[in-house]
Amino acid sequence: MSEPVVLIVEDDTTIRTVLNQSLTRAGYTVRATSHIATLWNWIGQGIGDVLLTDVVLPDENIFNVLPKIREARPNLPFIVMSAENTVMTAIRASEAGAFEYLPKPFDINELTSVIGNAILERKKKQEKKKLENDEEDQLPIVGRSMAMQNVYRTLAKLMHTELTVIIYGESGTGKELVAKALHDFGKRKNGPFVALNMAAIPKDLIESELFGHEKGAFTGAQARSAGRFEQAEGGTLFLDEIGDMPIDAQTRLLRVLQEGEYTTVGGRSPIKANVRIIAATHQDLKKRIDKGQFREDLFYRLNVVPINLPPLRTRLEDIPDLVDHFLSQCYKEGLPIKKFSKEAIEQMQSYEWPGNIRELENTVRRMAALHSEEEISGLTILQEIKKENIETEISLQSNQVSDLRSAAENYLAWYFGQYEGELPPDGLYDKIIFDVEGPLISAALSATKGNQIKASSLLGINRNTLRKKIREHDIEMKATKI
Repeated sequence: MSEPVVLIVEDDTTIRTVLNQSLTRAGYTVRATSHIATLWNWIGQGIGDVLLTDVVLPDENIFNVLPKIREARPNLPFIVMSAENTVMTAIRASEAGAFEYLPKPFDINELTSVIGNAILERKKKQEKKKLENDEEDQLPIVGRSMAMQNVYRTLAKLMHTELTVIIYGESGTGKELVAKALHDFGKRKNGPFVALNMAAIPKDLIESELFGHEKGAFTGAQARSAGRFEQAEGGTLFLDEIGDMPIDAQTRLLRVLQEGEYTTVGGRSPIKANVRIIAATHQDLKKRIDKGQFREDLFYRLNVVPINLPPLRTRLEDIPDLVDHFLSQCYKEGLPIKKFSKEAIEQMQSYEWPGNIRELENTVRRMAALHSEEEISGLTILQEIKKENIETEISLQSNQVSDLRSAAENYLAWYFGQYEGELPPDGLYDKIIFDVEGPLISAALSATKGNQIKASSLLGINRNTLRKKIREHDIEMKATKI
């Protein structure tokens, strides 16, 4: 990285020489002059990271020039120095937008410190501006790899059609994001986008969720309720994890696709279905057809246009863009500005990301929220993305431990030992709680066979909190046969 360039405009030759020598020793490249014309030449060429200028110059008073300099180079910080140590000089410097005003004589060490702070502030503003790009200028889907280019070409052809689409991809690859893009840039963009995850709905409630129910249709149906088809009227209905849909509900969905109408549970009058169907799954539907778990005729109704989303491990070159995108989102949500070092990105690109983009996003968010350093190092990332493998190994080594407290003590002793006497990164409390919370929720869901109502009761948290935690920990929900 090149040395920062300090522009000096000073009429006194002795002062100019001293400043030149001192700042050069401090690691700066210096351009010095006594003429405004020379300064304008540097400004026009985009030279300089900070401007240090006297007030009274041979050909102009600097306060007459600064507004034009700020217009030409709004991100160039400037420091005003003057032998006219009056209150008005300080006020005029402040009004002109000076980073600092230094009355002569001043301490060289103080000046060097002020220059360093000005350059740091400029760098922060540049990073902030990068993160504040308008959402309109950002692609809804991030990535420039060849694998994603194939997806983009398919999406471009589908935007002005209403063909039924099914999106294939591993969990966390962004299937709902693609479905939302098809909706937002398609013919039905002014209508609602309604999403329903088949794996998250109890088997006996799926038909009611899809088609709605009438009052008294079943025990607990105290009023009429609109289903997702009705909610998505004029828009798009996204059926996620369609492979987990029960056979009975598949039959009713097939009828809707064939006839274009449906009836509510307990209802008699058919309702016209004016929705576009987009489905998604991480499963091989043909294998489920062979096992009798998915209707072949429904498969062909849904599989009009298949889109295959690549896993993150096959598009590692997209990781820098994805990281920048997630950091931008974090900043807009009020988290501190962070960046990842070159080594951190390389560590990310050496990992296979079994949780795909969702896992990457969660990692970036944790780094932004929990780590105090502005630049995330390669070592921090290595420890973060490898922790699941490490924790599994520790668990196997400690399987003789019969209580959680002892297991936690063993793990923490090992964790602190990795830093060889140094302290680990800040935010340890939140990190440990987060690490324990995921397995706890997974165990509760497993014990209750995926029943979120029972799991939330078991855990002592409300259902909305449970759903939020399931998303945060990227816990895969699967329908369970009862």
